[in-house]
Amino acid sequence: MTQKHDNFINGQWVAGASYTPNINPSNLGDVIGEYTQGDAVQLDAAVQAAQAAFPAWSTGNVQARADALDKIGTEILARREELGTLLAREEGKTKPEGIGEATRAGNIFKFFAGECLRLTGEIVPSVRSGVAVEITREPLGVVGLITPWNFPIAIPAWKIAPALAYGNCVVLKPADLVPGCAWALAEIISRSGIPAGVFNLVMGRGSVIGDPLVNHPGINGISFTGSQGVGGRIAQQCAVNLKKVQLEMGGKNPQIILDDADLAQAVELSVQSAFFSTGQRCTASSRLIVTDGIYGKFVEAVQARMATLKIGDALAAGIDIGPVSSLSQLQQDLDYVAIGQAEGAQLVAGGARLERTTEGFYMAPALLLDTTSAMRINREEVFGPVASVIRVKDYEAALAESNNTPFGLSAGIATTSLKYATHFKRHSQAGMVMVNLPTAGVDYHVPFGGRKGSSYGSREQGRYAQEFFTTVKTAYIGA
Repeated sequence: MTQKHDNFINGQWVAGASYTPNINPSNLGDVIGEYTQGDAVQLDAAVQAAQAAFPAWSTGNVQARADALDKIGTEILARREELGTLLAREEGKTKPEGIGEATRAGNIFKFFAGECLRLTGEIVPSVRSGVAVEITREPLGVVGLITPWNFPIAIPAWKIAPALAYGNCVVLKPADLVPGCAWALAEIISRSGIPAGVFNLVMGRGSVIGDPLVNHPGINGISFTGSQGVGGRIAQQCAVNLKKVQLEMGGKNPQIILDDADLAQAVELSVQSAFFSTGQRCTASSRLIVTDGIYGKFVEAVQARMATLKIGDALAAGIDIGPVSSLSQLQQDLDYVAIGQAEGAQLVAGGARLERTTEGFYMAPALLLDTTSAMRINREEVFGPVASVIRVKDYEAALAESNNTPFGLSAGIATTSLKYATHFKRHSQAGMVMVNLPTAGVDYHVPFGGRKGSSYGSREQGRYAQEFFTTVKTAYIGA
């Protein structure tokens, strides 16, 4: 009998009115479990529980916070293979990628366990004699966290851990497509010693519980990762209600390959950036901008490397790329390939649905040539294993092309020139710049975020997380 999984509210597991199956995209006959569907009533109960827990948690012993987060991180790391397998099974990343993501989640909790004890303030002189000034940071309050399906354990971890470390209480709404990892993380948190109400999990459709979460008067801030359209609506709602908001909304990331690049290195980092994790990363390079002198050799070598990629069941050994996460996402990817061709692009590799021994959402990674910056394929985020090549004359043209996008999350350059690498780091209009590295792949202890339409609000991860999850207080003390 398929196991049922409930919401976690005020320290208790609570069933919703219905359950939905969690289906393995590698094998549509494999049901991972059934996960409850919350509603606005349960959401309200979770917020009220968090409000009740906030006074004691926000002013309590910081060592207790550190110990709880460290315990969570320790258990995640001890169970990384189990959790990584679950992740691969429900989201479609390969098993090694899933284990790597689970490891990252554990390390995030370990890092923020230390941050519990490292929050600092300032003492500054006043312009008035006999007056001292203290500047401190305090928790924001009750925060709503809305997480996407493409990193189902890492992104919840990098929002939950700093929220708790800095003394906030949490209501987590994970993506409806991948509730399994969020539920497993909640189950670990439930045994960490954190008091009832401090952390709450409410699963369900965004159309049912998303708006009630964003607009609830008991929520002091919203941290969201997802599409630009949804993020824009959340920003408007938070502005009306005067809530703090943090948004991560994707990218259309460029990878420049200059004439002087190491060809083998450039090919490998481009293929990894564009196609690994099935291209379902906001930091994926979907625009490969290649200068004239290396263009022919690069395109030929990329096609040769693509021919070696193994696409199949995410749990199978030796697989490079798993399935697309859902049927709707697969159809979107295929539609964009067709749109690119209709606009004049040449499809030279992949771009079709694949059949494997089990029924799943498999797609051959697609490479499109003869594309221009005006094409939709280079303006809109596909979020799949689809890359287009833009041919340019030189570095200056490549830089201009890389910045010619409404997004600005991650950008890469492949070059052996210190001059061009240094110039690109300064002049790229992206929040993160990679030199001779894939654009996808970031550390957990440093800031994550972009510019333009990719991000809004303060950065995530590392010490910069305190910018969102705390508020500044200035205290004056007279003699």
